[in-house]
Amino acid sequence: MRKLIDVEDNKRMRPAKGKTGESMKHESAAKQVAGTAVYVDDMPELPNTLHVAVGGSQYAHAFIKSMDLSAVEKAPGVVKVITVKDVPGHTDIGPVFPGDPVLVESECEYIGQPIFAIAAETHEQAKAAVGLAQIQYKELEPTLTVDKAMKDQFFVRPTHSHQRGDADKALSESEHVISADFYVKGQEHFYLEGQISTVVPTEDGGMDVFTSSQHPTEVQKLVAEVLDISINKVNVEVRRMGGGFGGKETQAAPLACIASLLAHHTKRPVKYRMSRGDDMIMTGKRHAFQNDYKVGFNEQGLIQGAVINVAGQCGNSPDLSDAIVDRAMFHSDNAYYLNNATITGYRCKTHTVSATAYRGFGGPQGVITAELMMDDIARHLGEDPLTIRKRNLYGVKHDSMRLEDGSIDPRNETHYGQTVEQEVLPELISQLEESSEYWKRREEIKQFNANSAFLKKGLALTPVKFGISFTVQFLNQAGALVHVYTDGSIQVNHGGTEMGQGLYVKVAQVVANEFQVDLDTIQVTATRTDKVSNTSPTAASSGSDLNGMAARDACLRIKAGMIKYAAELNGTSEDKIRFESNHVVAVKADGEEVWTPFAEFTQNAYTARVPLFSSGHYQTPKIHYDRNTGKGRPFYYFANGASVSEVIVDTLTGEYKVTRVDILQDVGASLNPAIDIGQIEGAYIQGMGWLTTEDLVWSDNGRLLSNGPATYKIPAVGDTPIDFRVKLMEQLPNKEETIYRSKAVGEPPFMLGISAWSALRDAVSSMAEYKFSPPMNAPATPECVLNAVNETRKHIANS
Repeated sequence: MRKLIDVEDNKRMRPAKGKTGESMKHESAAKQVAGTAVYVDDMPELPNTLHVAVGGSQYAHAFIKSMDLSAVEKAPGVVKVITVKDVPGHTDIGPVFPGDPVLVESECEYIGQPIFAIAAETHEQAKAAVGLAQIQYKELEPTLTVDKAMKDQFFVRPTHSHQRGDADKALSESEHVISADFYVKGQEHFYLEGQISTVVPTEDGGMDVFTSSQHPTEVQKLVAEVLDISINKVNVEVRRMGGGFGGKETQAAPLACIASLLAHHTKRPVKYRMSRGDDMIMTGKRHAFQNDYKVGFNEQGLIQGAVINVAGQCGNSPDLSDAIVDRAMFHSDNAYYLNNATITGYRCKTHTVSATAYRGFGGPQGVITAELMMDDIARHLGEDPLTIRKRNLYGVKHDSMRLEDGSIDPRNETHYGQTVEQEVLPELISQLEESSEYWKRREEIKQFNANSAFLKKGLALTPVKFGISFTVQFLNQAGALVHVYTDGSIQVNHGGTEMGQGLYVKVAQVVANEFQVDLDTIQVTATRTDKVSNTSPTAASSGSDLNGMAARDACLRIKAGMIKYAAELNGTSEDKIRFESNHVVAVKADGEEVWTPFAEFTQNAYTARVPLFSSGHYQTPKIHYDRNTGKGRPFYYFANGASVSEVIVDTLTGEYKVTRVDILQDVGASLNPAIDIGQIEGAYIQGMGWLTTEDLVWSDNGRLLSNGPATYKIPAVGDTPIDFRVKLMEQLPNKEETIYRSKAVGEPPFMLGISAWSALRDAVSSMAEYKFSPPMNAPATPECVLNAVNETRKHIANS
């Protein structure tokens, strides 16, 4: 068998393979295809492992009058039953603000809210025992809709606003003023691997936690708090997740806490694996939003002022809703200069499971409002929507926007005061407009629709400008730990988690690039809180930005010692040492180059007592935000993209198909083009699913009815556009000093799916010769599209 690093390889003098900028496969791809990749449920169970089931509320809003669990305790296989009275430490595990009891004490606020937990010898025994509980409730009136919450001013957090200029005055002076409201439902994460956690008690009263979580440090902290022990006694490990999409940022912690409580009481290993049905009922989803706008504009469609309200359905607790609704507010402009604007965000409380993080983190719900507005302005003026979009882009200059001093408004300041410094979208859209043959296809579609009585085609090009950074400033930091071993192999650990997005391979490529060695000599190990502490969640599209820079910092610290040693060894200056082609190269005073294989050099450096390990740290610069004034620079930079979607709609049934998609995405200087393109493809499909097929349905009493794959439809292979073209924008490095001038790619392309929704509206609007904007909430299921068709027919009949 070939060794990882053999003698012949050490002698090679060719460029190192797998550095940043090269397309490399996902680090677990072979294992995932072969089925050998180990997830938490694949780990061998320790002897005496117990299994968990949880008993939840049967009402959306009720008080517990009495509870008899004696039959549960006597059920076959049951070892321990706990309630909130058995929690030795904190009983509230809210991630930011209180409101999330680990187990309910008296008031239940959503159907499925955990009241008691069982540890039994088998999973089946635990599930069977749950149904034996005798609980008496006093049912209370629930609040289940945004409308009722707004009417009652029932909020989980205070209302917040952004303001630029005088929007009311601008509206009163505008040539044209229109308004509309729009409701977009939430979205189930539907990760392939459900929520799960295995906890093993340690000999010193602590816990080893193996979990599927995007935020190991939060799990560590909350487990310590519920057990009333110090954080250093809890170690959390995450090797990989079978998908996360934000659903494992805060939602993984309750499982770890409940399993830890049962492990504490039984002194045995405990495994809590949610069934798919329980997962869908008991864990949070994307926020539904009820949004409205009123916009004033001139004859060219240039926005003079806008008033936008975004109301998020937050569920029963704050969770991350403050930041999520904030991001919806930040992105209510999307790519467009709103001029005078007032944006207000409401955090509505409802007696449903608490809504939580989801890819885009509120941004998509803001962006789609801006796109709705652009389409409506275009229909009002009789212009093509793309024309209106291009005129309103940030940075586009117009003579009609002259200021009092005669200068043209630069149109580059957002409603929250951040300047858009790298105006990418005008050029990006121009390239996509040409490559997708937008205008040629627009004319062909008009001809098709004119000659087709029932089938109608639609076309839409929608852009995305997405801010990159956590809007909570202190989260914008990361740590890493790098070890260089004496055979030249390198081990990397960092605070980011791998959920399939390719973070591990990207960070490995950064390390390979710094040492100029082959990628196959780098090993990235499981994320562990005892290796890198106090980590931020892997979220906000910041995984590569933060952890890549932290790993690079660690590498630079190690290299500094190696360079000093190499210079002393070869009697030359430190600036004459370089790393190249799996070698350390020293240029002597007489010009002679000494090439030492990297593995040989590391052995020599170790013998000379040179430190070959280091931690690294990174904090994002420049960002700040004053919540009191609603002004600042919450984002380090913006990632941009645009997509063109073409659809065909059957106006007799509302059925449709997305037939072609063209995407151009700005990722700066890509760390790994293959990974980035894969992320963009998946993000588009997931965004398209949110706005078309994925329909969360609740009963009138607050029970989730779409609680499995039979009733909740994520996009399948057959929904993928037959013609699907994805390209990265070339030669456009990030203006900011990110890791090798790359840009985030996780969340921004999710919003490209909005073009599919906009194209559906376009197809229906063609029935009225594009002079009517059909109302179309999301998801635009065939029923919803058919309703839009009927509204359009009514408009035609009345006009």
